[in-house]
Amino acid sequence: MRGGAVPATIGRGVSPGLASGDPMDYLSRLATVAPPGFNRWLVPPAAVAVHMCIGQVYAFSVFNKPLSIELGVSVSRVNTAYMLALVMLGLSAAVFGKWVERSGPRLSILASWACFCGGLLVTAVGVIVKAPWLVLVGYGVIGGIGLGLGYIAPVSTLVKWFPDRPGMATGMAIMGFGGGALVGSPLAQELMGRFAHAPHTGAAAALIAMAAIYTCFMLFGAWIVRVPPAGWRPYGDAALGGGLSDARPVGSVSVDTAWKTPQFWLLWIVLCMNVSAGIGVLGRAADMCQDMFGVSGTIGAGFTGLLSIANMAGRFVWSSISDVIGRKAVYAIYFLLGIALFACLPALQQAQSRGAFVACTAIVISMYGGGFATIPAYLRDLFGTEQIGAIHGRLITAWSMAAVVGPTLINGLYDRRVAAGVPKAEAYNGTFFLMGGLLAVGFVANLLVRPVAARHAMAIEGVDRGHGQEV
Repeated sequence: MRGGAVPATIGRGVSPGLASGDPMDYLSRLATVAPPGFNRWLVPPAAVAVHMCIGQVYAFSVFNKPLSIELGVSVSRVNTAYMLALVMLGLSAAVFGKWVERSGPRLSILASWACFCGGLLVTAVGVIVKAPWLVLVGYGVIGGIGLGLGYIAPVSTLVKWFPDRPGMATGMAIMGFGGGALVGSPLAQELMGRFAHAPHTGAAAALIAMAAIYTCFMLFGAWIVRVPPAGWRPYGDAALGGGLSDARPVGSVSVDTAWKTPQFWLLWIVLCMNVSAGIGVLGRAADMCQDMFGVSGTIGAGFTGLLSIANMAGRFVWSSISDVIGRKAVYAIYFLLGIALFACLPALQQAQSRGAFVACTAIVISMYGGGFATIPAYLRDLFGTEQIGAIHGRLITAWSMAAVVGPTLINGLYDRRVAAGVPKAEAYNGTFFLMGGLLAVGFVANLLVRPVAARHAMAIEGVDRGHGQEV
């Protein structure tokens, strides 16, 4: 490997932790430094394995009715656990981001596994003893913390391994998170079908089984993950700038400095607006399709599944495109194209053009997914890689806000229009213009992003401070 010395014990493939006899040292960041000749393409499978597991949160809706029956509460109350998990994802990523960078990906992934799979087990216990509060604590709080830790650790690691293609790298991992529902939903349904026996739905047993299955994949990810040595560069010194066409990283900016810059808060608005618009549609996708076009529930569910595929594919495709045209340019596309598509949806509903409506919403949701995958690379372009996980963790609080803002706006406006006598088929039309307005705010914020001043770079040995344009 070029660009940095590696301790002799690691170079021979022996971790310092095992040499010292302390098992905890095996979990340290130093023990995960890759030896010479390590193939960086072994890291993406580790990241995808973790993200496919914690991405199960997108499939939580399959448990709504079974848990409602088991606990004797409304579906809305059960769904509170899902919303709480997303809020805790953002909060835990923000709180523990610096710890993740300091401790390294292996210990962070193990902590994520303990919380996420442990949360599934606590949820199962809550179902067995008929305690709704345990479901909230297990899935919403404990599991939500696991989501935050598991989300940022692999992404931070991949950005460091792929300085030449950061968008593609983060897209691979976050595509796994978006695809978690494609695995988690049928898996949960199959397990509940096998374990169900009157009067029980099989939900508790399914949760326990899923915790066991996910344990295998998350531990695999923790075992195989590695970080590059200090100063490592890919062969050929491939272009390390990318992202912003008019800027290059100024070096590495500490998280405590980064979050005080206008660039951080502009990107916070960018992510929040993009996610709010997309998640508002995803939350009502099945109902929307049925109300607007009078189709069956089965077709509505198929529409939701199609949007999930678009969400997953967009995370890889759009983030890879950003490596070519730049992060700022690809976000401009997200917002401008999204505004145009949202503006077209009411007319497509009036014309009952189902195919065109599905195509337009699929593109919108692909850009929603692409926004998640592109933001870590955008952060890397502005703030460097040294504390990218911690910075990303704080920025994800925008996701927590969007998880409340998007559904609240679209549900509130829809309910008011229906109450005012607007037919259900037309009640969503006003919400599309509202979502377009959110994207317009994000577009302006993206336009205002400028390179970070070089004076903010950290004084770190082996890290070039660069010569960024002053702001």
